[in-house]
Amino acid sequence: MTEYKTLVCRKPGELVYAVETISELATDHTLLKIKRIGICGTDLHAFGGSQPYFTYPRVLGHELAAEVVSSSDPEEFEAGELVTIMPYMNCGKCLACRSGKTNCCSIMQVFGVHRNGGMAEYLQVPTRLVIKGNGLNLDELALVEPLAIGAHGIRRAAVAQGEYVLVIGAGPIGLGAMEFAKISGAKVISMDTNAKRLDFCQQKLGIEYIINPIYDDVNGLLMDITGGDMPSVVIDATGNLNAINNGFQYMAHGGRYVLIGLQKGNISFSHPEFHKREATLMSSRNATIDDFNQVISAIKNKLIDPIPYITHRSSFNHVATDFQSWLDPENAVIKAMVSL
Repeated sequence: MTEYKTLVCRKPGELVYAVETISELATDHTLLKIKRIGICGTDLHAFGGSQPYFTYPRVLGHELAAEVVSSSDPEEFEAGELVTIMPYMNCGKCLACRSGKTNCCSIMQVFGVHRNGGMAEYLQVPTRLVIKGNGLNLDELALVEPLAIGAHGIRRAAVAQGEYVLVIGAGPIGLGAMEFAKISGAKVISMDTNAKRLDFCQQKLGIEYIINPIYDDVNGLLMDITGGDMPSVVIDATGNLNAINNGFQYMAHGGRYVLIGLQKGNISFSHPEFHKREATLMSSRNATIDDFNQVISAIKNKLIDPIPYITHRSSFNHVATDFQSWLDPENAVIKAMVSL
């Protein structure tokens, strides 16, 4: 049997290489040779010990591009074909699944979070979760999943042409939300405490309005930008408790607030202020196959170029030592990409 390397997060702050053996191909599964691994905020939070729904030890990694080795459906997936995966193991039986909301299955198992992920040379996954590359390159395929999360948040908000959309957090998920808000015809406002990320939003994504809450009068600027209305959609993509709580005050009357970011604590807000707006609060979890297809189509049709998101690179053999540096804000990491 062929042996292969994995990288295990044994406990917060500790990554260790281990050796596994490729097992016999399970029924309705596909064996993948991992070629790219995008480092997600979930991975960084797990390494730092602040990720909800997480247990150790765990093989991280769910933003993946891979090459098919063998498949239970060889007519659908040929050996050598480039693919990505939808890393959400849903049960197919609960109310959410029966309603088509497979992204929020009541017993969801996410690769790299609830079960071992793709920080490995090989990974076997259910064939139903394998998604054809459709001509995208390896880097693009590894970026499909985080973009799909942003796309799903925008779909949850039902963003319409001409709306002002405030996206709080200019990391990869927030950038994806901005991209798809723009595709929906919205006027996007980016907020972040990191000046380099705000510069990236302006220079690479063409975001007209940027706000840094450390220095700026947020409410005053939002009033000026929106002509006194405030944003009709607010998206949190930070997972930061203070940012989430502050976001409630930025909504227009009749507005929608979508929480893509996740944190462990309790959120709090003024009920009278929320109530008088007749505001809508929504969470946005993971993504669906429709979101993945939308992202792949957007990249293929040049509506989005996600490659500039990649600011740092590492090889699989060096990622254990490089990982710690990606948590340092001074290194201005937007997306770190691991190659095998």
